[in-house]
Amino acid sequence: MKLDQIFDAKKMKKLRLQKGFSQKSLAAMAGISNTYLSNIEVGRINPSIKTLFSIAKLLDVDVKTLIIDDDSNE
Repeated sequence: MKLDQIFDAKKMKKLRLQKGFSQKSLAAMAGISNTYLSNIEVGRINPSIKTLFSIAKLLDVDVKTLIIDDDSNE
């Protein structure tokens, strides 16, 4: 299965907002550009595995939280 089929960009954005991070601040902490994070959140591009793990850590969630469960209705 490809990353774009399992990565949940909407969930990542929701968690970012819940944690009170702006795109700019989360991007800076993750060592990526704001544009790159924006493109990830709208589904234009997929994050690298390294970026995915970094963002999960910053959001204080397990990387599995950012993965779409095949059994869910999302």
